[in-house]
Amino acid sequence: MRAWSVARPGPVEGDPLRLVERPVPVPGADELLVRVRACGVCRTDLHVTEGDLPVHRPGVTPGHEVVGVVAGRGAEVADFAVGDRVGVAWLRRTDGTCAYCRRDAENLCPHSEYTGWDADGGYAEYTTVPADFAYRLPGALDDVALAPLLCAGIIGYRALRRASLPPGGRLGLYGFGGSAHLCAQVALAEGATVHVLTRGAEARRLALELGAASARDASEPPPEPLDGAVLFAPVGDLVPVALRALDRGGVLAVAGIHLSDVPTLNYERELFYERELRSVTSNTRADGREFLALAERHHVHATTHTYPLSEAPQALRDLKAGRFDGAAVLVNDLS
Repeated sequence: MRAWSVARPGPVEGDPLRLVERPVPVPGADELLVRVRACGVCRTDLHVTEGDLPVHRPGVTPGHEVVGVVAGRGAEVADFAVGDRVGVAWLRRTDGTCAYCRRDAENLCPHSEYTGWDADGGYAEYTTVPADFAYRLPGALDDVALAPLLCAGIIGYRALRRASLPPGGRLGLYGFGGSAHLCAQVALAEGATVHVLTRGAEARRLALELGAASARDASEPPPEPLDGAVLFAPVGDLVPVALRALDRGGVLAVAGIHLSDVPTLNYERELFYERELRSVTSNTRADGREFLALAERHHVHATTHTYPLSEAPQALRDLKAGRFDGAAVLVNDLS
């Protein structure tokens, strides 16, 4: 098969990805072999490719928003059949025995593994996934529409819950890319007032089309104090900005796996009155199942821009440059 490999992490403008030939992977006893149909392009793929996230597997194949069909299965797998459509997401495996796993916080498992970081992902013709971590997908949506839901959607959903927004609350979203525009749809469906703060004019236009009450540049204050906020942009300088926008008792959740350095915070201006700053670490499988069910119920849809899988480097360059709103999806043209 053919697959994209991070030959040497570095700026995407310098072509750190290489298209290579590899044997089709053999699934382990508890794994599925998945023929990739589509794979979403996530900012985490950019961080892995550019080296913002430390190398876990030299030459790794990125991609963890995979929609595909089961092409084979290990001897211990009984719940999936060849031909089933499945989703492969970021969280690939946990130990299942640590204190975090036992208390339903598997996203904090110290031995967790991740698709496209610890194991080869979906920028390829085939990938593998432990059957217990594969998602059964709603039948109403096509492959391209589903792909961004598998990370951008799931992580946005967990970030929304981490922001502890009260019923009918005022939510601020800082950055409005693939994850935020899905999070916004869930929040709006649940009755929130959503204010979007982002630098891109096209992103602000999309926010208003989806029903946001306002859309401004990230440097501007929202039109009213916020009960909760989610920071999607990987920009640490926005942390104090977002904290100052919170009402008393408000919560800011930082959704990204990577964030540039946060400036010194002023306790009185940014944290007093019980404002809270929280991080978001991956997701649990329960988060994924809950979000996919909500997405189907509320008709959550991704604004997508398709690229052939053969043009994955260009998709990452366009993501970095902010050349599209919504999410990019790679469609397998290699097979």
